[in-house]
Amino acid sequence: MSKLPATYDALVEAAEQLALYEKLIEQINKDFLLANIDLDFDSNILPSSLKYLLHEVVYNLIQEKFAEYLNLLYIVDVSEAKIKALDGSDTLKLSEQVTFLILQREWQKVWFKQHFRD
Repeated sequence: MSKLPATYDALVEAAEQLALYEKLIEQINKDFLLANIDLDFDSNILPSSLKYLLHEVVYNLIQEKFAEYLNLLYIVDVSEAKIKALDGSDTLKLSEQVTFLILQREWQKVWFKQHFRD
C-alpha cells in the first residue's frame, strides 16, 4: 500500500476492487465489539449507509460517551497525532473526520492481513 485512500469514496472503491469490502465490515464489527459498542453492520450494507451510520455512532460517542469513544480509538488504533491535529471546535465536523480516520485504519488492517498472510 503506497498510501492510504484520501477520501471515503476512494477507500470504498479500493476495498471493492480488491474484494475486501466485506472484510472491512467484519473488521469494523470486530473492533466495535471489542470496544463494547453495540454495533453490528450487515456485510451487505451499502457504502453510503455505512458512512452515515458510522458517523452517527462516532458523533454520539463524542457527545455522550467520551470514555467509550477514547476506548474505541485505542482499540481501532487510530493515530493520536492525527486526532490531535483535528479541529475540535465543531463536533459534527470532528466526528466526520474521526469516522474517516477509523475507516482508514480499519482498511489498513484489512489490506495488510490480505497482503501479508501465509
